[in-house]
Amino acid sequence: MIVYRRQHTGDVLVKVLATGTFDLLHPGHIHYLSEAKKLGDKLYVIVARESMIRHKPKPIIPDEQRLEMVSSLKIVDKALLGSESDIFDPIMQIKPDIIALGYDQGFDARHLEKELRSRGFDCKVVRIETSLNCLLCGSGKIVKKVLERYQE
Repeated sequence: MIVYRRQHTGDVLVKVLATGTFDLLHPGHIHYLSEAKKLGDKLYVIVARESMIRHKPKPIIPDEQRLEMVSSLKIVDKALLGSESDIFDPIMQIKPDIIALGYDQGFDARHLEKELRSRGFDCKVVRIETSLNCLLCGSGKIVKKVLERYQE
């Protein structure tokens, strides 16, 4: 993986932004956030609001509880809920130097960089290419396992 960490000069810190639903927090989420944190100094995380999730089933855990779980992780410096109207609103608030995409997130990194530039942002978009290979490293896998267990 290419590291984009900038050299510090004084108080300038590199802000990294990670995003996700974070429903049923699992080791895959921790891996993604840990790899994102390595890219800079401060890790900001946007937790997607249920109302904005259209690419997969709605989360089981309510917005505020998912935010609380992500906020409690040591590697996360600041977590906040996403916008209910424009996914770029919290990015404007955070002003990240780097946006870290998960290996399986459906965003096109080049398209996202282009859209950010059109909105006045000059930040890098980096895809975390690695993932964990574990039995329950996915919310869908966890749900499937729970259903199997309780349908017996």
